Amino acid sequence: MKPTLQRRLPQLTTGAIFAALFVTAGLMYEGFFSARVAVNLFTDNAALGLTAMGMTLVIFAGGIDLSVGAVAGFTSIFVATLIEQHHVHPVLAALAALALGGVFGAGMGAIIHWFRQPAFLITLAGMFLLRGCAFWLNTESVGINHPLYDRMADFAWEIGSVRIPLIALVLAGGLIIGGIIAHYTRFGRNLLALGGNEQSALLMGLPIGSAKVWVYTFNSLCATAAGLVGTLYTVSGNPSTGIGLELDAIAVVVIGGTVLTGGRGHMLGTVFGLLIFGTLQSILLFDGRLSPWWSRIVVGVLLLAFILLQRGLVRVAGKAK
Repeated sequence: MKPTLQRRLPQLTTGAIFAALFVTAGLMYEGFFSARVAVNLFTDNAALGLTAMGMTLVIFAGGIDLSVGAVAGFTSIFVATLIEQHHVHPVLAALAALALGGVFGAGMGAIIHWFRQPAFLITLAGMFLLRGCAFWLNTESVGINHPLYDRMADFAWEIGSVRIPLIALVLAGGLIIGGIIAHYTRFGRNLLALGGNEQSALLMGLPIGSAKVWVYTFNSLCATAAGLVGTLYTVSGNPSTGIGLELDAIAVVVIGGTVLTGGRGHMLGTVFGLLIFGTLQSILLFDGRLSPWWSRIVVGVLLLAFILLQRGLVRVAGKAK
């Protein structure tokens, strides 16, 4: 097998699974082949998609971030509380949330690098910290009543009879930006080198410390954006937002073919992983008879299959050397 094809095999497999799943669903359910369903794949999974985008870069570098769900939840209730109880303009509230999210991510990245602590433990502590802060701010959902929010929630780009909501546009734009950062910038290449072999990257003179700090900063900003998108989707803030989001994001990234140990992957694979996740949800809605837990079962099977596939490719590469 050619090296390039071998590296791209996980992404090609994910793309083939998505195509087969979507086509099969379209043949089984009338109306599944429609622009509305395609747009809803992005609209209904915008928060997950933004989170998975940031998580992809973290995993590129051989890291992990368990705090993203808590960051989204804190952002959700923080913004809602500022707008409703303190009468802060939504734009200022969003900027404040992004600033806090960026600082929080940078702090975790600095601790992970300078104190040489496992990312799993530091981000786990961050998860508990921000989830607790979210419930400290408010234990219940807070509705957002503001003209700007109403306009943004109702805004859609109309192409003929197709309406593409702002949330879907934000996700599409975010994924494009994430793809450019991952594969067309020095920062993205540094992350892949760092995930491949940190010692080799250090000997090459790559900025390991700043790369770690910046990737966790960017990831936290993506999770903050996911929380902001969540407030637009529900027009409310909730401290419970994002519970389990970190696990869904990791599953999407791994199903997309990114190696969990770092150093190999592609943002397009993450997009395919997200589309598989969204297609499964759409199938459950169209069928109406299946339990929602079937999507979890399928995701679990796919996750295990891709872990085994990655392991097999690593062995093949090792023998080739």
